[in-house]
Amino acid sequence: MNRLIWAAAIAVLLSACGSAVKLGDVPVEDKAGTSVSKSDGKDGAIVGQRAIAGVALDSAQSSTAMMATNRTVYFDYDSFAIRPEFQSVIEAHSKFIKADKSRKAAIEGHTDERGGREYNLALGQKRAEAVRRAMGLLGVSENQIEAVSFGKEKPAVLGSTEAAMEKNRRAEISYR
Repeated sequence: MNRLIWAAAIAVLLSACGSAVKLGDVPVEDKAGTSVSKSDGKDGAIVGQRAIAGVALDSAQSSTAMMATNRTVYFDYDSFAIRPEFQSVIEAHSKFIKADKSRKAAIEGHTDERGGREYNLALGQKRAEAVRRAMGLLGVSENQIEAVSFGKEKPAVLGSTEAAMEKNRRAEISYR
């Protein structure tokens, strides 16, 4: 009797996990809103994809351009959440790192002068890890980036004003 009850419970749970939506029948759209692929109805096979041409950049040109690009992500007080205005910085550096598998970067987490040494080291690490995880979600290999914390030990701006402390709550991307 117990086996029958367990079998019925498992069957109910598994049927609840099912879905009638056929994912292969959903058209994929580009940002312009035009259909770029559709399913032929057979096992989700894709028909009619368009090729995207890549742009070749000289490696030295791209390295110089990336070094001139903003490499700092700023954070709110006592937070390690990435603000939306810095997503483009993370995306640009992720593309740059992914372009060359031998390229390595360190994400350095920093805090302002408030808080104890241990707390600031932990918060700086969380900020660096947040940027590293965001880059990982964009396809950067984990062996190409590392996250380190300096806490309050390397301020970008000296001083105790709110403006100075805003500049110190950051994660910096540095290439090795």
